[in-house]
Amino acid sequence: MNKKRVVITGMGVVAPNAIGISKFEKALQAGKSGIQFHNDLKELNFSCQIGGIPEVSQELLDLNFTALEQKGLLATGLIYGGIAGQEAWEDAKLAKNDKLDIDTGVVFGTGILGVDKLREAFHKIDDKNVRRLGSTSVLQTMASGISAFLGGKLGCGNQVTSNSSACSTGTEALLIGFERIQHGKAKRMLVGSCSDSGPYVWGGFDALRILPYQYNDNPEMASKPMSADAAGFVPSSGAGALILESLESAQERGVKIYAEVLGGHINSGGQRQGGSMTAPNSTAVVDCISKAILDAQIHPNQIDLINGHLTATAMDATEIENWTIALGRSGKDFPYINSLKSHIGHALAAAGSIELVSSVLELNSGFIYPNINCEHIHPHILNKIDATKIPRRSMDKNINILAKASFGFGDVNACVILNSYHK
Repeated sequence: MNKKRVVITGMGVVAPNAIGISKFEKALQAGKSGIQFHNDLKELNFSCQIGGIPEVSQELLDLNFTALEQKGLLATGLIYGGIAGQEAWEDAKLAKNDKLDIDTGVVFGTGILGVDKLREAFHKIDDKNVRRLGSTSVLQTMASGISAFLGGKLGCGNQVTSNSSACSTGTEALLIGFERIQHGKAKRMLVGSCSDSGPYVWGGFDALRILPYQYNDNPEMASKPMSADAAGFVPSSGAGALILESLESAQERGVKIYAEVLGGHINSGGQRQGGSMTAPNSTAVVDCISKAILDAQIHPNQIDLINGHLTATAMDATEIENWTIALGRSGKDFPYINSLKSHIGHALAAAGSIELVSSVLELNSGFIYPNINCEHIHPHILNKIDATKIPRRSMDKNINILAKASFGFGDVNACVILNSYHK
């Protein structure tokens, strides 16, 4: 069977530093931070009182949701995913109509959905009045609530599902949709992921003492991937969405093509050989990258840019080392590498999809956005790659092939290879 070529024809984003593709691209090039101090975290005695929360206006809510939906159906993740997904749909010039579209599906993931809404519901009842949780709690909290919402909004009749693989959720969702189109089971797939914001999502991480509490007075400086003084990841939230489409379908519709998906791989380290719930098995990480390259049918030397997972923790140096092993490249021969987490923090389940949107924008527009807050690169990283491969300022650069990887809690990995589109 001849596998179909798969391209990206639409995108949407809700990020802490910008909402909407056009504004997001400008924020990327400017190195704009979306991390702010949040007084409610201070009042709750959080050690880390900063985070990335998208600023959603009432105008945006009215554009994307009915009055009834706004009244009772929306958790923050649903809001972010609903906006990003519908923007991607419109960006791909797909029509909203009453007909069922059996050729288009949805894979839109999340890690935790509606926990704050569920807490509100629990607060109003006791154990003898559980039915008073209300019907809206179902959509707000079921794992597939976001994919069901988008599938219903857009009339998608192909596979409609949600995946959940911690920080690798968004990258995994793209690869699931990619394979479905590649094998002729769908013409188009809306893929992406979202993550709720707020104390009920971030409280566990604060309790683990892995967040950079030292930067409460200077939040924009807090997220420092690859830096010698990195102090932990900044919790964040939002959503990213992409329309994947067979090349034939995109050409028939005559729409803009942002980039092509060449291939990828998903695996797990099994929480063995140094891997754990919170740390990756390096052998599995190298295997994931290597098999993604093999699936994409490229040579490691063809990769121009890596959009890394790079969370501003002690694991950044290990990730860089894993990339050098997988690619067989180091020093000045290493590709350029950047981390969106320096701009917006770690958006958890939404991280992969937002970072994929940023990667496609780099490919399509010919630039590399800067690694901010990385004035002093970690010495273990400098032992492996040249400092010039970690841009600290935005660069105009034509990029042909980009590798994007995500490594998630539970020792799960996903890597995708993207290409600037060539006819």
